[in-house]
Amino acid sequence: MVTHEAWLTKLFNAYLAGFGNWLLGVFHQTASDPKEPWADFIVMQMVVAAIMIVLFLVLRRRLSIDKPGIMQQFFEVIHNFVVSEADDQVGHDSRNHIVLFETLFIFLLIANLIGIVPQFMSPTQAVYVPAGCALIAFVYYNWVGLRKHGAWRYTAHFAGPIWWLSWLMLPIEIISHLARPLSLTIRLFANMYAGEQVTLVFLSLTYLVGPAIFMGLHVFVSLLQAYIFVLLTMMYVAGAVAEEH
Repeated sequence: MVTHEAWLTKLFNAYLAGFGNWLLGVFHQTASDPKEPWADFIVMQMVVAAIMIVLFLVLRRRLSIDKPGIMQQFFEVIHNFVVSEADDQVGHDSRNHIVLFETLFIFLLIANLIGIVPQFMSPTQAVYVPAGCALIAFVYYNWVGLRKHGAWRYTAHFAGPIWWLSWLMLPIEIISHLARPLSLTIRLFANMYAGEQVTLVFLSLTYLVGPAIFMGLHVFVSLLQAYIFVLLTMMYVAGAVAEEH
């Protein structure tokens, strides 16, 4: 199957192929073609990470209590929104996890939206990126649950509230928890991939009205999917740290 390669990926493969092969070797992986070890989704993730670093460095230099700039106000809106949602979902323990929630939200939002830029792609339309974010959420909420309640108390809640039904509840709860990263992955990947394909189809049909409408839809879907992913992560964390355990 022939796939489109972004111009930036071509540059990476042309000038940084050796570094790419070395990096894959660190993780005991090998490229199918040693001349082209860089994939679009890897390069786009690096671009998203670079954008986040630059944004926050610039924002840090411009922080002001008396005269907040447009950028500061924009990120304050995001911060207040995420904090409000976290307070509603997680409760009093939410501030301990706000860094993860905000980082995931901003990363996914930029990763989803970057596909609008010509010759770029959304890394979230490659299944590996949503899967990586889902695994981070999965590992994190189980880790905070174990840290707060201890291994025995946290594991015991998988048996359910009725002891004589524990033989039934235990496998159901384990399967349910293992399905969570799969659900997060498929939801984000499928929506972003479908949105990207629909936009490309209409770009091939018309170059003005159709693309503008579907790019607007793409922006809406990007915001919605970032929100849903983080909201579900909040709910999982809330369940892991709840005192009822």
